[in-house]
Amino acid sequence: MMMMLRSLSRPLERCLGVRAGGDALMWHADLKPHASGDFSIAVVQANNCLEDQSQVFASPFATYVGVYDEFATEQGGLSADVIKKAFNATEEEFLRLVKRSLPVRPQIASVGSCCLVGAISNDVLYVANLGDSRAVLGRKASGDKENTVVAERLSTDHNVGVEEVRKEVEELHPDDSHIVVYTRGVWRIKGIIQVSRSIGDVYLKKPEFYRDPIFQQFGNPVPLKRPVITAEPSILIRKLKPQDQFLIFASDGLWEQLSDEAAVNIVFKNPRAGIAKRLVRAALQEVAKKREMRYSDIKKIEKGIRRHFHDDITVIVIYLDKHRGSSRNKRTKQNAMGCTMAPVDIYSFNADGGDEDLL
Repeated sequence: MMMMLRSLSRPLERCLGVRAGGDALMWHADLKPHASGDFSIAVVQANNCLEDQSQVFASPFATYVGVYDEFATEQGGLSADVIKKAFNATEEEFLRLVKRSLPVRPQIASVGSCCLVGAISNDVLYVANLGDSRAVLGRKASGDKENTVVAERLSTDHNVGVEEVRKEVEELHPDDSHIVVYTRGVWRIKGIIQVSRSIGDVYLKKPEFYRDPIFQQFGNPVPLKRPVITAEPSILIRKLKPQDQFLIFASDGLWEQLSDEAAVNIVFKNPRAGIAKRLVRAALQEVAKKREMRYSDIKKIEKGIRRHFHDDITVIVIYLDKHRGSSRNKRTKQNAMGCTMAPVDIYSFNADGGDEDLL
């Protein structure tokens, strides 16, 4: 996990880029194997620079998933404590980078990222997040509805647009009646940021940065009595069950357009190959519907301008094939091209929009 989080700041060499037909800003990997089944990834860009990054680390024994909106085990294995230490180490490493870079790049003090991480090991699922990317489980319903799927949200949206989160922030700042204000159509902390937890955004966490004259030349100072956001992740640990079918990890760009239930039903009712791309297209169709446009028109809009219609969208679908025979085990040792995989395989979409297969 540490390796995975640290890769946020490391450039990756593009090895493979698969674009979706008709949309120059969409990339995808239709279907690849992981330790517990198959997975699919798709990304569509809206901003001038793609702010989403995503990764799947696959080994014969464990699977790690990350979605970042711009694991090394210890002490016997994964735990909430190990995950918290990984997040903390990533935050501290980024803080050191900010301190080194501030004199020449003062804007780096205002750079931050949401972070959603999932890990599966020994049939136990770990989900940790900061910000408003989201993990949703699709599981078969029981009884008379066994041919349907139920959506179970596994992560917390740390967004003050959610009333519970807004109240949480207000309770932490009883002496600041303007800690959360409604501005530019949404609720924002100090009128600036929607998420209450992130990696980075150090000027909202460390007084020395927002008081620094160099940073004040870059942006308006924010008078804070104490940090207003944190890097403390929400963590869920859950034993996987036979009725658990798949996981959807996605940035908020997807969930702004599709409900949890709509997303899991799309995955449940459609073929595996290209399922992440299908979810992205469903979200874009919703965008087109809201704007009374055709989907084909949305695909023609250039990056940057396209951000006025929707956010960057990243989707990873992880299938959970609990009962694997020898053929399933054999297949996890091969990639989609039928080539033998190394002990650990890393599939990433980087800031250039490329699909990477790093061995």
